[in-house]
This record gives sequence, structure tokens and C-alpha cells, in this order.
Amino acid sequence: MGGIDSNRKEKPGIGKFAWILFICCFLSDVLAGQVSTLMSVYLPDVLDALMQDRAGDAEAVIQIETYINSIFLLGWTLGGFSWGLISDHIGRLRSFALSLACIGIFTWLIYFVPSWELLVAFRLLAGFGVGGVMVISVTYLSEVWPKSSRNIVIGIVSIGFPVGIFSSGLINILSGWREGFLMGIVPTLLAVVAFLALRESPSWSKADRGASFRGRVQLFAQHRKELIHGSLVFGSTLIGLWAVFSWYPTWVQSLLVGSDGQQERGLVMMLLGIGGITGGFLSGWVAKTLGVRKAMLLCFSGCSLMAFLLFGLNHDFSRVIYFETALLSLFFGISQGLLSFYIPQLFPTAIRAGATGFCFNLGRIFTTIAVFSLGSMVSLLGGYGNALLSFSAVFVLGLALVYTDRHSAKALATASEQ
Repeated sequence: MGGIDSNRKEKPGIGKFAWILFICCFLSDVLAGQVSTLMSVYLPDVLDALMQDRAGDAEAVIQIETYINSIFLLGWTLGGFSWGLISDHIGRLRSFALSLACIGIFTWLIYFVPSWELLVAFRLLAGFGVGGVMVISVTYLSEVWPKSSRNIVIGIVSIGFPVGIFSSGLINILSGWREGFLMGIVPTLLAVVAFLALRESPSWSKADRGASFRGRVQLFAQHRKELIHGSLVFGSTLIGLWAVFSWYPTWVQSLLVGSDGQQERGLVMMLLGIGGITGGFLSGWVAKTLGVRKAMLLCFSGCSLMAFLLFGLNHDFSRVIYFETALLSLFFGISQGLLSFYIPQLFPTAIRAGATGFCFNLGRIFTTIAVFSLGSMVSLLGGYGNALLSFSAVFVLGLALVYTDRHSAKALATASEQ
């Protein structure tokens, strides 16, 4: 299977297979970012077209908007849990190709959709594929790419998702909504290319082809401490990140007097995005210089400090907020790159994808609950700044988890030597 001879010896260093896999993984994350946000930019047009019989019913429109957005996140979460386990059972290559095909097919089918009910079903299945790609791409690459630069390339792959978010805006400018969803043909074609041009992860092929379901369950039980640790670390990062991303513009507006805040809100969101992409790109080099664990400690410390400076000390808007925002987003970006290789390396190959999916998506459930809760706490805590500062305490929790958990640190050190 595949267009590369698996019996041919690779030259020392990075082989052709690894490079092709890197390109496929990066593109898959870009496409996942596109698919995740394309509905958001087209949603008003989609509802106008599919809900003409309820055009005057604002309450019904809002309810269906909620269905469409929430069902995609549900599919993402289910996919993240499921595809990891599937990948541990049938292999990285087939799971990677199938999850990409799932994204693609159920995105371009939206071009033909006649009703919002069918649209909701297609978004559920597209989200199911996105959840798989986000777990399998980093697991697959971590098992194939040479150790010397593994963290660097995984950090670069992690910026694919925000690049995809940016590109969804371009698609919106260039085409109508039905034509825009035809971009689902691209991940479908990439799935075919991956299936033909790649080969199975050598680690999975050698160690795990015959592993039984019962054996994997036993391994999960043996690594329950790492599962708890990984879920809490990932969750603490996401809670702080999405609380800031969701409520940051509103906080900025609350500091302004006599201004509509459009320019200020736009600039801070641009800084959050640019800092995130830059941090993700640099994360591999930071990890290579400091080691993964020390780099994680640096990120949690930096996020804690910048959150305190921003939300604890700024009571009026000033230009220093732009500088502090850029630093906070840089630490955010580095942390996202670090987590892409920190979490998978806590686990042995036999359960790596399934365990990574568990940690990523349990953390995502925590985040959803926390971000919704923040809105109701604003009045209770006396303003957006105090609420954001309170939620930023999760960065201190993450710092403590990484610093005190020597067992997971040992597991990480052992895995990074493989």
C-alpha cells in the first residue's frame, strides 16, 4: 500500500516519506481550520436561503444557529474520542485518510443541501472527521519524524488550524455559500493522495498490529495517571485561552470611554491571532532549547504573569494593552504547539492516539462548560476584567500540574528518547 517503497532503505536523516507526511498533516490541519469556521462566516446567508418560511421568526433563527454551531462541536468531540481508538486498532494511515474523507465528503455535500435539518447532520459528521484529523495528524507525525527535529515540525503543523481560519475568510469573499462549501473536495482529494503516497507508521506496524482490545483497555488502566494529568493540563490551557478569546473584545470595550471601540477591538484580535501563529511556529525551537517540560513551565508562567498584568492592573485603556496582548498571545501560541507533542509522548504507541484523543476532548468539554459559565460570573465578580482574571487562575493550576507531576515527566522523558 502506498507509492513509496517500504523496503527501500532511507538515507540517514529525514526521508521522503516523512516529508510527504509532514505536508499532508499540515494541509489537513489547514483544511480542518477552514471547515470549522466556514459555516460561521456563511451562516447568515445559509439561514436566509434555508429558512425562508421562518424569515420573520427571530427566535427560531437563533435556535437553529445554536443547533448548527453546537452540533459541529459535538461531532468534533465524539470524533476526537473515537478516531484515536480507531487509529490504535486499524493503524494511523487508514484512520488519517478516512477522517480526512469524512471532513471532505460531508462538507461538499452541503452544496446540495435542501434543508437546515440535513445541514445539521452533515455538520455533525464533518465535525466527527475534524476531531479525528486533529488527533491522528500529531500522533502519526510524532511516530515517523526523527527525534532531532520532531518537536519543531509538530509545532509548525499546529499553526495550520489558524491559517485555515484565516483562509475561510478569503473563501467567503470570493464565492457564495454553496460554492464555498465545494472546498470539501480538497480534503477528499488529500485523503486519496495520503492513502496512495504514505505508508503505515513503523512504530504501530511493529508493535501494535496484533494488539487486542482487552490489551489496550489494560494499558489505559495502567496509564490512568497520565490520562488524568494530560486531560487537566490540556483543559487548563484551553479554559484560559478560550475564555480570553471569547470575552477579550468585550473587556476592551468595557475599558473605553467615548469610543465605539471598533478599531481597538479589531487590533487586539489581530494581535491575538498573529501572536498565536508566531508562537506555534516557534514552539518547536523553544522545546528543543529548553526541553518540553521546561518549555511548558515557561508558557504557564508567562500566561499567568501576562493575565495578571492585563486583567489585574489595567482599569483604563492604554497602548500598553497592545504590547501585553501580543506577549500573552505569543505564550498562547507556544503552548498550543507544545501540547501537540507533550500529550502524545506521555503514552506508549499501543494507546497513543486513543489516549491523546481522550485528553484533548475531555479538556474541550471542561472548556465549553467554563467559557459558558464566565458570562454569568461577570456581574457576580464586578466586571469583565475580574472575571477574566479569575478564570486565568487555571494557568497557575497548569503550572503546578506540570511542575509537581514527576511520574508524567519521567514518562515524557522516556518517550522522547524513542
